Amino acid sequence: MALYLKENLTFDRAGIVVESVKEDGDKKNLYMKGIFIQGGVKNANERVYPVPEIERAVEQLNEQITTGHSVLGEVDHPDDLKINLDRVSHMITNMWMDGPNGFGKLKILPTPMGQLVSTMLESGVKLGVSSRGSGNVDDMSGKVSDFEIVTVDIVAQPSAPNAYPKAIYEGLMNMRHGHRIIENLKGTNLDKDAQVQKYLQDEVTRLIRELKI
Repeated sequence: MALYLKENLTFDRAGIVVESVKEDGDKKNLYMKGIFIQGGVKNANERVYPVPEIERAVEQLNEQITTGHSVLGEVDHPDDLKINLDRVSHMITNMWMDGPNGFGKLKILPTPMGQLVSTMLESGVKLGVSSRGSGNVDDMSGKVSDFEIVTVDIVAQPSAPNAYPKAIYEGLMNMRHGHRIIENLKGTNLDKDAQVQKYLQDEVTRLIRELKI
């Protein structure tokens, strides 16, 4: 039976680059790109992903993208491989191989969680990435086989005491009327409502300062 595998990479280790791109006129979109999974080395979980395994998994994921399937990712890892739409913050637009590593690019979406991520990135918070997939692991060598990437999530730096997105989300929920903000955002077109965008950004920026993230 295949195992649930997740592998974190810090902002620095993944070489994350945050890009702000104007598209469709004056609309600004944020992208994160860098290493999404490392191959051929033993990682912090004592697992080794052979380069051919990563190559095949990257090719399969790109095939999904090119055939019109949206590969969505979340803030923080859930406990299984299911994609929870209320936690989606981004979608993967491309993955490719560069040496032994699988690189990728993801686009931050104007969802409630995507807006939280955008505000944190624009405020200088360094967020990492973490692949989520399945495969078999050899008990002796730690080598992974039959590897499949389901998605790549946005996570806090693994060394941090709290997950930044979770801390921000819970902080917002604990604010006076915070739950109403989240509920209202779910039914709001954040792309078009600049007033809502600014309000959310101001509130999250204040929370970042208070949490000293």
